[in-house]
Amino acid sequence: MKIIRSRTFTAERPWGALDIACMNGITARLHWTDRPYRWHVNDGEEIFAVLDGRVEMRYRENGEERSAILETGDVFHATVGTEHVAHPIGAARILVVEQAGSV
Repeated sequence: MKIIRSRTFTAERPWGALDIACMNGITARLHWTDRPYRWHVNDGEEIFAVLDGRVEMRYRENGEERSAILETGDVFHATVGTEHVAHPIGAARILVVEQAGSV
């Protein structure tokens, strides 16, 4: 049993993470960041939930770059093959659920 106060979580570096659980090969991790990640494609699907802060999520769809501002409480679902990159607007805390070992 765990209770995690996401608003107080910080990491020593951008995209540092707290491993919450690994359930049948699917991980749930809490990330803290104040810097962009990098363009990438996950090994499978990804759920990206903004728990605190704001994030500009950039993604490519049919070769065209798009973006959306994710507010606290918003969720981004990256389907298989979706190239994307997260750009936090200030500090943000994000819950990421994905296949274990994914980028």
